[in-house]
Parts: sequence; structure tokens; C-alpha cells
Amino acid sequence: MPQVGLAAVELGLCVTSFWKATGAAHRAANPQTHSAEGHSRTREALQNPITWICAVFLLCYVGVEVSLGGWLVTFMLRVRDGEAFAAGLVVMGFWLGLTFGRIILGFVTGKIGEKLAIASYLAICMGLELCFWLIPKFIASAVFAGWLGFFLGPLFPGAIVVATKLLPQRLHVSAVGFAAAFGGGGAAVFPFAVGAIAEAKGVQVLQPIALALLVAILALWCLLPGGFRKGGLEAASRARGDGINGRREDNEGGWRSRSIGRVRKRLGFTK
Repeated sequence: MPQVGLAAVELGLCVTSFWKATGAAHRAANPQTHSAEGHSRTREALQNPITWICAVFLLCYVGVEVSLGGWLVTFMLRVRDGEAFAAGLVVMGFWLGLTFGRIILGFVTGKIGEKLAIASYLAICMGLELCFWLIPKFIASAVFAGWLGFFLGPLFPGAIVVATKLLPQRLHVSAVGFAAAFGGGGAAVFPFAVGAIAEAKGVQVLQPIALALLVAILALWCLLPGGFRKGGLEAASRARGDGINGRREDNEGGWRSRSIGRVRKRLGFTK
């Protein structure tokens, strides 16, 4: 019943908040649905390397998040020799940490710049994961799990924000939608892989796999343009010409409409 009530609240808030964000409103704000070459925007988004970097980034991130959240109870029971109730509390701490990290660090991320902030969070996560793996104490593992969730929290929204800054506005829906859907596959692939390996080698393989995925995520993050200074993403977008293409097209369209309107008025077609 609590889940049904929360779902109803979520539905009401979403409908109220996005009632005017209809397909017609989006098409009116973004009238061009095809590129200059006649290709669809989805095809154009898939040809952009930023889309694929963000998609693979989210794939690995979701894999780490769900693998840790799903296998943490088993790890704490079998490897850390904990009680069932205590192991459940560790998992609760992990998800609470992720929730609070997503809320609190969201304000910090915008102030120091998304590129540097996410790279810093990933470096901290790797340190916490290494400590979690190498310090065989239940209490220490519980503390590291909570802080690991805290610093993992802002990675997903941070990646979405960076994608929207680096990609032109006309590609936001296609690129972000594809990256999020592709990334969701990590929730199926990596927990299954961890389970298959754990079946043969033991659940202790969870920590080195999670650490390897964090290293891969950081490497992917470093491939994004813009450097690590604040404002670097915007500068890279302007240099590529992507971030202003949408506005340029709208400005050109508006200029043409105004010019035609002035000509029609001078010719007496309009008052």
C-alpha cells in the first residue's frame, strides 16, 4: 500500500508539473525534425560521439549501482559474516546515501562545474570501494557503503546535464532518451554477470568488478571535451558549434519570417 500511495503522489506531481509540456509544444519550440541532409534527428544523434560516450557511461554507472545494491546483502552475509538484519541495514544505508548524495551534491556540482565535480566524485568512489574491499570489518564496510552511495548519487543526473550542454538543443530528446535507455541495460547485464562469476568464484568478486567499472566510467568521462575548468563545457560546445546550432536555426527562421512580413506589408498584402 505505501508503494501505491507514493506512486499516486508521483503521478499527480508529474502530471501537474508537465501538463503543458506536450508534443505539440515541443514541436512548436523545435520545428525542425530533420537535419539539413534530410536525416532524422535520431540518426543525427546516434552519429554524434557525445551520445555514445554518455550512453556507455550510464550503462556502466547503472551496472555499478544495481550490482552493489543487489548483491550487497549477500556480500555482507557471506564475506563479512553479518546478521541478516544488519546486512539489510547496510543496503538501506547505501540507497539512503545515494538519495541524499543526489540531492545535496547536486548543488555542489553546479558551483564547481560538472566535469570536475563528477571526476572528483568518481575518484572518491574508487577510494571508498578500495577500502570497502580491503578492510574486512563489518562496521567499516557499512560506513564505506553509505558514503559510496552518497558519491555515486549525482553521477546519473550529472551525465544528463553534460549531454545537454555539449549537444545542440535539437538533439536533446533523441540523444538523452537513447543514452538513458541504453544505460538502463546495465541494470540487467552487470548484476547477471556478477552472479554468474560469483557462482564459480564466490560473491567476493563483487568489489573488484565494481572497482573496474568505476575506473572505466572515469576513463569515459575524461573523453568528453571541455577540460575540467568551470565553463569548459560551454566553451567546447561553442567551439564545436553544436550548442548554438539550435538557437542559430531559430534566429535565422525568425529573421526570415520578419523579412517576409516586412516585404508583404510594403506590397500591401497585409496591413
